[in-house]
Amino acid sequence: MNKKTNSGLKIVCINRKASFNYFFEELLEAGIVLKGSEIKSIRDGKVNIADSYAIEKNGEIILINSHIASYKQASYSNHKPTDERKLLLNKKEINKLIGKMQRDGLTIVPTKMYFKKGKAKLELAVAKGKKQYDKRVVKKNRDWNRDRARYVRKSS
Repeated sequence: MNKKTNSGLKIVCINRKASFNYFFEELLEAGIVLKGSEIKSIRDGKVNIADSYAIEKNGEIILINSHIASYKQASYSNHKPTDERKLLLNKKEINKLIGKMQRDGLTIVPTKMYFKKGKAKLELAVAKGKKQYDKRVVKKNRDWNRDRARYVRKSS
């Protein structure tokens, strides 16, 4: 999954499940507070953000349930794989996110993790959960587009 784009971003992990389960209203970028062994594991690509989400705790935004595998060479100074990790945002952004979470009932889910100028960044989406029938419609449209592409390919 190590893709490199023209903008200098090295994508480490993408949360494909998030776009299926949520409607995205806003995307923003946040830094993460990490330990040395955590950043080494992320550079190896041993990270999973599929089931993670962010909450507000003591006026800060915390990433919950993200899994960063422990680093073999770290020995005694290793980290716990599912620790809570603080996200680095401006105070204005934090207050805006807290307001949206409390008022509108929205949630914050990470969509991708990447390196930008050597720093680990996380793309967060302010999202609203999809209902079951919304997911069925998306699946139906995707299947129809795939079948239509097959028909066009066979006919030409």
